[in-house]
Amino acid sequence: MTKKKAGLFGRITAWIKDVWEWLSDMEDWKRLLRSVPSLVVTAFAVSVVVMNLMAAKTIIMTDPSWLGITGGLFISWVPFLCMDVVTKTYGARAATKLNILTLIINLICIAFFHLISHLYIGPAAEEYPYTSFDAAFSQTWQIFTASSVAFLLSGIVNNCLNVLIGNRFKKDPEGRAAYMTRSYISTAVGQFVDNYVFTGLAFLVFFKMSIGSTLGWTGTTVLGTALFGALLELLMEVVFSPIGYKVCQNWRKEEVGKDYLEYCRRMEVYKDRGRVNY
Repeated sequence: MTKKKAGLFGRITAWIKDVWEWLSDMEDWKRLLRSVPSLVVTAFAVSVVVMNLMAAKTIIMTDPSWLGITGGLFISWVPFLCMDVVTKTYGARAATKLNILTLIINLICIAFFHLISHLYIGPAAEEYPYTSFDAAFSQTWQIFTASSVAFLLSGIVNNCLNVLIGNRFKKDPEGRAAYMTRSYISTAVGQFVDNYVFTGLAFLVFFKMSIGSTLGWTGTTVLGTALFGALLELLMEVVFSPIGYKVCQNWRKEEVGKDYLEYCRRMEVYKDRGRVNY
């Protein structure tokens, strides 16, 4: 093995080790979940569960097929608003951990929905089949797999980009202009990734692979939907980001998250440099 390959392999191995240690840091998880206000965590988790239920239905499909909209697009701005608030206060890694937690909660909910939709024992099982309930809550594997991958990837992109842009503001990093700029750009890019990965995987890959049909979706539809979704979510961010900015300002004044941030700074000194910034 050449020195170059060995060096690259060493860096990848070290990165995987660092990520694993960060994910398995139970003290970090405990302090984070104890520090982030419960209303934000609840809104984050509930909106993701509802968003994925709504994403199972295509509500707009143009002809010719350049735009397709699923129901999930109408609520997808809520998780991104939560991510921006958490990223600004706690850092990108903390927000990404909440992404992972919310994804796990969503998968657990899907498992229960699927179980209940197939579970009915009794003499009236055929007379009352609950077809409407089953259709609403029994998600296909194509939808929940694609949405899970898209949500995790877009969350990482949104959180990291949010911090990178925020670090460019040296004079007034806590000001309104800094918060709005980092939130607008990261949300637009993150939403584009989310919509593109979700619709591309679900309709062009998974449905094509499993049933032999893309349900009318094309590469143009996926791109058009991703662009439209990014613009729509940017509009939502413009409308609601003043609320997020106010929340962050209040948290800063009240020292919300102090315990978690102090722990992260200790970790930066001893082991994980840049934990707060990234």
